[in-house]
Amino acid sequence: MGSVGTGTQNKVSGGEEEETINVLITGFAPFRTDFPINPSWEIAKSLPEYLPPPPTPFRGIPGHVPPPGTATGTIPPNPTNPPIPLPKVRLLVHPSPIHVGYRAVRNLVPSLWHLDSPSTPKIDLAVHIGMAGPRGFYSIERRAHKSNYTMGDVDNNLLSDLDDESDPHPWQDLPEELLSDLDMEDVLQRWRDHSPPYSDLRISEDAGHYLCDFIYYSSLAHLVKNNPHERKRVVFLHVPSEASPAWVKVGRELCLSLVRGMVESEVVRRERGLKVEDHQEEVGEL
Repeated sequence: MGSVGTGTQNKVSGGEEEETINVLITGFAPFRTDFPINPSWEIAKSLPEYLPPPPTPFRGIPGHVPPPGTATGTIPPNPTNPPIPLPKVRLLVHPSPIHVGYRAVRNLVPSLWHLDSPSTPKIDLAVHIGMAGPRGFYSIERRAHKSNYTMGDVDNNLLSDLDDESDPHPWQDLPEELLSDLDMEDVLQRWRDHSPPYSDLRISEDAGHYLCDFIYYSSLAHLVKNNPHERKRVVFLHVPSEASPAWVKVGRELCLSLVRGMVESEVVRRERGLKVEDHQEEVGEL
């Protein structure tokens, strides 16, 4: 996985190189008859190729009425973290919705991260998006689970059906839970700072033990197996099940503000690390 400090370098006028941070985005296909449209994919496919400048300010979608109980003012009048200058941020949306099946996800995830050939960009951050129930809040998941998947997928398979001698679990030696290495509290605060006041944005500790949880664990596990010393810069975003155009537009803006918060958090972390290194070098020269 790429480091935010060493994103893709692109030539610009004058021969200088401009850093580009590449963010992978995925969404799921429909999987329940009572929800024929999956808002996670509607949101993902609506995203622009590049992260736009921050709204000035974004205060919601005209004509969209926030759901009851969400107009609680999660944004302080003066944001804790005002927008900071960022490198160019490219949003790499997976070209099709993810099939809601355990085998499909297991087979797909490694290919999502092997995009660092000379002809494809290296992934620096990732956001997997999935649908939660009929609720009014949005949440980022802190942890993912390896086992206890008791619900069948759209192919009527359980995760345990895949674990036989001909198709062994590739991550059976990993912990039961894996956590993102992003500073979730910092990301949450920045996400709130860049979102409309009525937004109900949270950190969740339970991704649900279904395909949302499974793709999250699969990504985290793949990164651990591929390079145990690399930080796992990936989150899962759960969105409400409402898929009307107005709700999708809100979800789109909240996804963009989440990406901005993630990139900001990583850029600030990098800059602080560089300052520490510079200070250590200065002390060493004394």
